[in-house]
Amino acid sequence: MDFNFTIIQEYSHYFLTGTILTIALSIVSIIIGTILGLFLALGKLSKNKIIAYVSICYIELFRGTPLLVQLLIIYFGVVPLFLDKSNGIVSAIIALSLNVAAYIAETIRAGILSIPKGQMEAARSLGMTKNKAMRFIIIPQAMRKILPPLGNSFISLIKDSSLASTIATPELMYWANAANAQYFRVWETFVTAALIYLILTLSISALLKRFERKLD
Repeated sequence: MDFNFTIIQEYSHYFLTGTILTIALSIVSIIIGTILGLFLALGKLSKNKIIAYVSICYIELFRGTPLLVQLLIIYFGVVPLFLDKSNGIVSAIIALSLNVAAYIAETIRAGILSIPKGQMEAARSLGMTKNKAMRFIIIPQAMRKILPPLGNSFISLIKDSSLASTIATPELMYWANAANAQYFRVWETFVTAALIYLILTLSISALLKRFERKLD
């Protein structure tokens, strides 16, 4: 098996821009997904049955259907309703954010439920409202516990972003497919993409572990 480095050199610029877009998609999506996931988690824990039901339906819908299907529906069906024509980057951000929010919601909900009920009771006895107690007492403690699984969600999101190549989003996997289509060379294109994904995930994992140690 010969390995043609000329192909990698020719597509190096595209791999670089694709990697930057992959990172940008993942960061924006995890931020939006975390915010939305927090509201979903609180909604599922709400005593209001309507809010709880809507949150549960959302979580089950996005956890129970493939991300690829969600991407295609949003790209071909949803985004064109609001824009003149569909946009791969916008569609990818929306789909990735909505999808990861469902998983983050369950992570946050589990973190909140892991906090002893005495914490809420103590906060209420000091005159805090339930919302303030949740904001200043419960959620900060829960965030320390959910940081590791939240980091895993971010790592999974980076890998899942490769599906955005199916809707013409010029991220890393898109350019790997383009190079393979031109040269019909699997090893040079897809192995390079795999190594870049591996570097990204290992780097983020190392940063998260370092951050966890600081928290401890």
